[in-house]
Amino acid sequence: MHFEKELLIAVEKMPAFPKSVQRVLELTRNPDSAPKLIVEVIAKDPVMTARILRVLNSAFYGLPSKVTGVDHAVVMLGINTIKNLAIRIAAVGMIPPTNDAGFDTNRYLLHSLGCAEAARLLAQKLDDADPTEAYIAGLLHDIGKILYALYQPRAFRAALDRSAATGLALHLAEQEVLGVDHTVAGALLAKKWEFPDTLVDCIRQHHQAPPRQGVGRTLFLANQIMKVRAFGDAGNPEIVALPEGLGGSLGNDYEGVAESLAGLDNLLAQAGSYAGMKEES
Repeated sequence: MHFEKELLIAVEKMPAFPKSVQRVLELTRNPDSAPKLIVEVIAKDPVMTARILRVLNSAFYGLPSKVTGVDHAVVMLGINTIKNLAIRIAAVGMIPPTNDAGFDTNRYLLHSLGCAEAARLLAQKLDDADPTEAYIAGLLHDIGKILYALYQPRAFRAALDRSAATGLALHLAEQEVLGVDHTVAGALLAKKWEFPDTLVDCIRQHHQAPPRQGVGRTLFLANQIMKVRAFGDAGNPEIVALPEGLGGSLGNDYEGVAESLAGLDNLLAQAGSYAGMKEES
């Protein structure tokens, strides 16, 4: 009970997810929503608009001409790119540059970006999950670790140290030290941010037996692929063996699944560049 009370207090301290991005997600879930509605929502948020334009006009994208507005950006890059960029900027804004737990947020961000891109590609390949929900799940599945790093740093550092020293999965070390692991913390945050129940459940269950379909399946595969490739680091050394048949026609091992994802290597290279950027206006 003591741990649960502290966790709820910490959740309330976390900043709100931008209302504009929440509205974008609502519109995205409705297949009849016109792209122009999404553009209008983002354009009415001056802070989000400024951050999107700053990223798009940076060397990271290397566009041939300056982007002057969200509608212009959609014409050049497509609505899905702009939508995912808005979600990504909002999520990155939750991550502090330093913390008293000594948790490496730069490598955490790299891992999260890699998971997001891989999960999105997997959703497109497997055709049983929404690519946008898969992207968000990959991006935010470990967000509970940020909450612990900010508001329970000493205990979280002890869990990180125990995991690193013994090879114990981090969520199990958190259960020993904190009483509740980051999946519960992340799910509470997702609920606070009014994400759909499928995403809340996916974040809460991502260390349980992986489902055979849906967003949970894409997240599990993406998470393990990033760990096999040592792309970033979210503090958990455990790589779970690929359950038989989970990769479907994509492959029987994580590298085989990864190799089936056309464009993944390029997206990971871009994520590596993006992870060093600062979106604050």
